[in-house]
Amino acid sequence: MLGISSIPILKLRDFLIVSIQIDLHDRMAEQLQQDILEQISQTQAKGVLIDISALEMVDSFIGRILADTARMASTLDSEIVIVGMQPAVAITLIELGLSLGGVRTALNLDEGYELLQQTLEEKASEGQTSEEALAEEADDGGSD
Repeated sequence: MLGISSIPILKLRDFLIVSIQIDLHDRMAEQLQQDILEQISQTQAKGVLIDISALEMVDSFIGRILADTARMASTLDSEIVIVGMQPAVAITLIELGLSLGGVRTALNLDEGYELLQQTLEEKASEGQTSEEALAEEADDGGSD
């Protein structure tokens, strides 16, 4: 277990797993956000699975914290997938007019893990393509 939060953050290969098993209050959500970002930085995790299957309710503040955490993680070159969202939580988020802003979701940890692996593979192939294009530009530029 990493960090000092009351919510465990576990590392599995290139990913962190955060399993929220208690109702979050505002201060705890802010602390969790900080802990996740610190662990991404310290471990250089490429992805984070946040399991919210035990949450029966998510208010607008918690929804915003989750979306903001995903955007912040992206700036640290890490992807976040939220897994296990209960139907009531999804309905509440829509009724509140909250968008998770491009945050990927999956039904369970297995699907979330697969989604993160797929995302990393796509990023790696895009990175290779970009590097090849830059190499070609350098070769073309040097032959003029």
